[in-house]
Amino acid sequence: MGLFSSVLLLPLAPVRGVVWVSDRLIDAAEAELYDPGVIRARLAALNRSLDDGEIDLAQFEREEERLLDLLERKTTAPGGGP
Repeated sequence: MGLFSSVLLLPLAPVRGVVWVSDRLIDAAEAELYDPGVIRARLAALNRSLDDGEIDLAQFEREEERLLDLLERKTTAPGGGP
């Protein structure tokens, strides 16, 4: 970038900074959402909730299917990502 374009784009620097930070936050959230270890821990907690009677079987099956879909999406996506 030349000096002239740098001077013209200077007022947009805060906006570009906010966009960069929001992109990093989205990346971190997606990494946590699709982390197989986190999904397995949530499945274990779901099983405990069913065993303790905190949720019914229909609720368990819905949540289990959703979590297993997330886990499958993580393992079948090209490059191992979402």
